Amino acid sequence: MERKRRNGTEVFRITGARLGLDEDVRGRQRRYVISMAIRTLSVLATVILWNVERHVAIVTLIAGGLLPYVAVVIANAGRESTPSLPSNFIASPVRPALDSGNLKKTSDQS
Repeated sequence: MERKRRNGTEVFRITGARLGLDEDVRGRQRRYVISMAIRTLSVLATVILWNVERHVAIVTLIAGGLLPYVAVVIANAGRESTPSLPSNFIASPVRPALDSGNLKKTSDQS
């Protein structure tokens, strides 16, 4: 995975570690702000279109009412799950146990 830092240098993730907490919070804040900007545009479209195209205005009003809930759910979705790494270990083969019938009884074994 390739990421860019603020100064333009490339940074490569080579581990399965999660993103840092600062990056995670920044991403969730960004998603919330984008959702609220869409909501604001939706409410403004409702005001502008109310006397022009009432059906569209009602749809934008409903969208403006539902977007805060959706934005909060998306913003509070939590941290991403830890990516699973490929297993480096090979399972050992299963060896069958010896049955009791495989042993021969001799005079030495009592």
